[in-house]
Amino acid sequence: MPAIDKKQISAWIKSVAVKYSKRAGDIAYVFCNDEKILEVNRQYLDHDYYTDIITFDYSEGKTISGDIFISLDTVKSNSEQFESAYDIELRRVIIHGILHLCGQDDKTTELRAQMTAKENDALSMLLGNV
Repeated sequence: MPAIDKKQISAWIKSVAVKYSKRAGDIAYVFCNDEKILEVNRQYLDHDYYTDIITFDYSEGKTISGDIFISLDTVKSNSEQFESAYDIELRRVIIHGILHLCGQDDKTTELRAQMTAKENDALSMLLGNV
């Protein structure tokens, strides 16, 4: 289990949701390794590859809810690849899932760039200038 301040992260998630005219409902984070996320990817999404995050969206109306699987192995690899602190990368992935629950998409290059900007904006809300 990563060292995170649950109260701080919870308040941050609520603030980000409000920014997208949503409210936070039941959101479960499952921190796992690469093998588990590959298993989830294969079983539920019919994808045969590793990823840093899988978000299952159970949102209704303005209330965001879901299960968010995060591979801590891939978060670590990404932090090394992008020369970013592990804690920052973990928070980026956490809020990435919340942005998906808020209706944000990243299926194209343009949308991925917009998602990264939204992640940076959300990180700034938590950490100041990122």
